[in-house]
Amino acid sequence: MGGPIGGILGFVIGSAFDGMDSGAYEYKGTTPGDFRVSLLILAAAVMKADGRQMKSELDFVRAFFLQNFGEETTKQYMVVFRNVLKQEIPLESVCLQIRNNMDLHSRLQLIHFLFGISAADRQFHPLEVDAIERISQYLGINQYDFISIKNMFVKDTNSAYRILEVEPEASEEEIKKAFRAMALKYHPDRVSHLGEEFRKAAEEKFQQVNEAYNTIKKQRGFN
Repeated sequence: MGGPIGGILGFVIGSAFDGMDSGAYEYKGTTPGDFRVSLLILAAAVMKADGRQMKSELDFVRAFFLQNFGEETTKQYMVVFRNVLKQEIPLESVCLQIRNNMDLHSRLQLIHFLFGISAADRQFHPLEVDAIERISQYLGINQYDFISIKNMFVKDTNSAYRILEVEPEASEEEIKKAFRAMALKYHPDRVSHLGEEFRKAAEEKFQQVNEAYNTIKKQRGFN
């Protein structure tokens, strides 16, 4: 019956989601519907982490869905989201189900969205950041990738280097090599199978990689 995700969404009937039938949710490869449902459940876990649910966070989720999926689909998902927020979420089990059925690039995109939700109230509550890190670990994302995405949102003097997953002492050639690898990893085409709306959303992450590289080039004075 769809594992822990099916248990959370068992009250939903009908055709609101891809891959859902008569209340049973089951992964059949990563589809846009799978990604949306996964995002809602993980977003709820992050929002509940600090013991409060901010209107700004709920508005961020609603705005993202409105921008990408339209008003009717957003209404359906937000009804489900409000119910998910009332439930206890078996986070490790849910993440394991996602990990076993979703490719790495889609999982990286999930973490990027979760940081966006955490930033919606213009601050990063430590408990929310901890929750995202646990989710990242449960999803099988390595620490370097997590730190890279985190530094796209939580900035410090070495953020550009951390985004590219290199040390500040790295050579010019090492930085160029790292940039090529990161540009390939985070290219929007990597999530094109989720649909054009997700490809567009992924462009923000890809732009952060380019900006980090340009910042280092300017600091170091190389082309």
